[in-house]
Amino acid sequence: MAAKIRLKRVGRKGQPSFRIVVLDGHKPRDAKVVADLGSYDPKTNPATLTVDNATALKWLLDGARPTQAARVLLSKVGVLAAWEETRHTRHAKAEEN
Repeated sequence: MAAKIRLKRVGRKGQPSFRIVVLDGHKPRDAKVVADLGSYDPKTNPATLTVDNATALKWLLDGARPTQAARVLLSKVGVLAAWEETRHTRHAKAEEN
């Protein structure tokens, strides 16, 4: 399964809010989710963003690819920095062995 981390729109017309979810990459935006990672509400001032960092990092390490919008939000909470650091340390350990 080609997993993607993307935004799923929820909320009524004119009042958008989004969930950050993991989906099969071949499914449409509002398909059944594999995992729910957090939420984003752009209508509040300042915008509300909550993410389960451990679960998001696990999915990134397992090969899930974030969309551009999800990548921006995950970088704001520091998940992408942790992912890059973990990837580099794993790569360095593999080269040592």
